[in-house]
Amino acid sequence: MSAFPILSLMTFLPLIGAALMLLMKGQGESVLFRAKMVALLVSGLTFILSLVMLLNFDPASADYQFEEKRIWFESIGISYHMGVDGISLFFIVLSAFLTPICVLASWNSVSVRVKEYLAAFLLLETFMIGTFCALDAILFYLFFEGVLIPMFIIIGVWGGPRRVYSAFKFFLYTLLGSVLMLVALLTMIVQAGTADIPTLMGTEFSPELQTWLWLAFFASFAVKMPMWPVHTWLPDAHVEAPTAGSVILAGVLLKMGGYGFLRFSLPMFPDATEMFAPMVFGLSVIAIIYTSLIALAQTDMKKMIAYSSVAHMGFVTLGIFTLNMQGIQGAVFQMISHGVVSAALFLAIGVVYDRLHTRDIGRYGNLSKNMPIYATVFVILMLGAVGLPGTSGFVGEFLALLGVFKVDTTVATLAATGVVLGATYMLHLTRKLVFGPKVNDDAAAMSDLTTVEKAYFLPLVILVLWLGVAPGYVLERTVPAIDSILSRYEVQVEDTSSAAAPQVPAAVEEPAAQSHDSEGEE
Repeated sequence: MSAFPILSLMTFLPLIGAALMLLMKGQGESVLFRAKMVALLVSGLTFILSLVMLLNFDPASADYQFEEKRIWFESIGISYHMGVDGISLFFIVLSAFLTPICVLASWNSVSVRVKEYLAAFLLLETFMIGTFCALDAILFYLFFEGVLIPMFIIIGVWGGPRRVYSAFKFFLYTLLGSVLMLVALLTMIVQAGTADIPTLMGTEFSPELQTWLWLAFFASFAVKMPMWPVHTWLPDAHVEAPTAGSVILAGVLLKMGGYGFLRFSLPMFPDATEMFAPMVFGLSVIAIIYTSLIALAQTDMKKMIAYSSVAHMGFVTLGIFTLNMQGIQGAVFQMISHGVVSAALFLAIGVVYDRLHTRDIGRYGNLSKNMPIYATVFVILMLGAVGLPGTSGFVGEFLALLGVFKVDTTVATLAATGVVLGATYMLHLTRKLVFGPKVNDDAAAMSDLTTVEKAYFLPLVILVLWLGVAPGYVLERTVPAIDSILSRYEVQVEDTSSAAAPQVPAAVEEPAAQSHDSEGEE
């Protein structure tokens, strides 16, 4: 596998598929069916390649694997450099896994500009996978910002009534923070003489420069997460986006901020990370409690899940900035689990919305009678969202809280209230939707899951349960990469502390020791 460019193939195969669809002429049923089949086959093949990568990944190695490197601009150190470690591995698989599910979920629900819609999703897949594979800072920035374009189009063209407002709000929020990150990247490249991420990780920046660089990156990653108080774009984007757009937004795009913290902030700016960790703890606790209370007050199902995503991302930032193995492992696992559970919840909301064309919780009730399979799926996903032991949600939250408890028991206690609040609003939603009294005849007449819907819910439910019962498969592959980050972090912090400590000349110490010995002899 070392000579096979599997990362480039996974990254650019969806781009080729998007180009093929856009070249198809006509809008007839046969043309649209061929476009759907191309999207499904291309995204499915990309997912198969991601599984090949996963099976050939060495779980004991902390090094980057499947590396590809081509020099672009040698004079300024910019290259096409791709590679995967234990942290980026599962985000690539998650991106490749959710894309064909989005194609299936949109098979009958999208009827306007179908070719362009599917092409936008394949283009988005290229940028997502490229972001997690890139080992060059400029290449990372191009992919990282590239996701804005197709997502902006998906929300703005195929979204709800306020789609234009929500699309521009999403675009402007994320773009503003990323401009600051670009300035920081250029500063680092000029100082280090290279854009190679592994080399930048080993470069020691001065504590003063680290402060400004950390804040610049934080401006971008905090919006992408999103962290409180720069989270307000997310509920609007989710409500107006089509179902598949919400799936990718919650499943993958929100994870890019956490991935950025792990790839840049912790290993490259250790002194600034240690200095700003208490601030991140405070913002994360506010996000967990505040947005959970807002979610509890929602009557729109999509808004409720959107605010719950902000709360769950609060556990992620808490875990990352504990700067210990349990916390960071919990953060990574929580991002993977949330990517599966939240994606499935948005699909579940899309199922009933397509039938009744409303997201108002009060319009539904007692769906367990006429939609028993749907009700079973929804209850399993709800249990995963609240972190019931035996589901994927428990492992991430438990490890993150364990890591926080080792650092600050007060913060851990406050964050734990978010688990209770999360159970409250998710149980409230489940009672109203699945077990509540019959509200209207339209809801009672809705049909259960179709064959296609069962096909894309089945792997999601299996993953929620499998990750909860056997989390070791993921955890053991993330340990070497996390340990490498922590080791590098500790070494750089120790070097900075040693350089800042006052040094006593050896010539002064020696006479003092001799004098002490002489006194003892007397």
